[in-house]
Amino acid sequence: MELYPRQIASYNSSKHTWTFQNGSIIDFGYIDNENDVYQYQSAEYDVIRFDELTHFTEYMYTYMISRCRGANGYPKHIKSSTNPGGVGHVWVKERFIDIGKYGEVHECRLETGEKTTRLFIPSFVTDNKFLMESDPDYVKRLDALPEKERKALKDGNWDIFDGQYFKDFDRSVNVIEPFMIPDNWDRYRTIDYGLDMLACYWIAIDGHGNEYCYRELYENDLIISEAAKHILEMDGDEKIRTSYAPPDLWNRRNDTGKSAAEIFRENGVYLSKSSNNRVIGWYAVQEHLKIYEVKDEQTGEVRKTSKLRIFDTCKNLLRTLPVIQRDEKNPNDCAKEPHELTHAPDAIRGFCIERTKATKIMTDLEF
Repeated sequence: MELYPRQIASYNSSKHTWTFQNGSIIDFGYIDNENDVYQYQSAEYDVIRFDELTHFTEYMYTYMISRCRGANGYPKHIKSSTNPGGVGHVWVKERFIDIGKYGEVHECRLETGEKTTRLFIPSFVTDNKFLMESDPDYVKRLDALPEKERKALKDGNWDIFDGQYFKDFDRSVNVIEPFMIPDNWDRYRTIDYGLDMLACYWIAIDGHGNEYCYRELYENDLIISEAAKHILEMDGDEKIRTSYAPPDLWNRRNDTGKSAAEIFRENGVYLSKSSNNRVIGWYAVQEHLKIYEVKDEQTGEVRKTSKLRIFDTCKNLLRTLPVIQRDEKNPNDCAKEPHELTHAPDAIRGFCIERTKATKIMTDLEF
C-alpha cells in the first residue's frame, strides 16, 4: 500500500487483490495443503511468484505451472525466493540448484516435455542493503545459530539439512571446475551396475595423492555389453589402472552361468572386486571428502581443500551425494531408499574403501 499510488490501483482486503486502472490484477493466494491447488483450477496468470518455495511440495509447484497461461502476448514466467530447508528442500535443489552453474540460464524440459529455461541466482544476507543499513546486527544473530541453521540461512548452503549423511559436504570446497588431467596421473574407474542404472566414474590421482573425480557415465537400461561399450567409448585413449566394482557382479547368473564381471571382461572392461562393507565404505567416503586446511608454499595463503574433489560436470553424483539420508535403523549406514539416489554414491564408495585400504598398506610398509 506504500508502493502503489491510489491514483493507479486499489486494494480489496477481503479478496486480497490489487486492481489497476488498466485492468491488471495482482492476486495474493495461499496453498496450505495439496488440495488447495484446485481453487486455482480455472485461473490464468501471466506471472506467478512463490515466497519461501521450499515450504511447498513439488506437486503444488508443478500444478501451478499449468496455471501460468493465457492467449495474450505477455511473457509467461515464474519466479520464486526461498531459503534452504523445509519440506521442499530436495526437489527445489534438484530442480534449480543441481542443474548447472549458478547465475546461468539453463534449458530444461517441463514434465509435459515442453522446453523451458531455469535460472538460480544465489543471494546472501549481505546483499540486502536495506536490511544491512537498518539492522546491521542481524548478521551477528545469524552467527549465533547452530551450525546447520547458520550454514543454511547465512551462507545459503543447499547441502545442509536434517537426516543428511554427508553433512560436512561443502560444494565450495569439494566441487571444482574441470581442468585437463595430465597424462602421467594414475586413472581409475569405479562403477555400480544394474539394469536400472549404470553409474561409472573416472578418478585421477596426482603425485601428492589428491583425487579428482573428472568424468561421469550415468545411464539406465543398458545390458552389460552395451554398458561396457559406453565405458570404453568414454575412455578414449586413456589407460585405466583399475576398475572397482561391487562383489555382487561376481555372482553367477542362472540364464548364462556367467557372472556380470565375466561378461564385462569379455567385452573389454576388466573389473576388480571392491569391499561391500557398507559402513566402513561410507566412513571411507567421509574421510576422502573431509575438509582440511593447507598453506600455499609460495604465497603462505591458507585455503580449504579435501582429498577427493569432484568436477562440477559430474551432475548426478553432485545431485545425489549431498542428499542421501542416514538409515533410520542404522545411523552408521546410508539409507537404501529412494533407490535412485544410491547408484552414484555406491560407485564412489567402492573406490574410496579400496583406496583407503591401499593407503593404509603403503603407510604400514613405510613404517
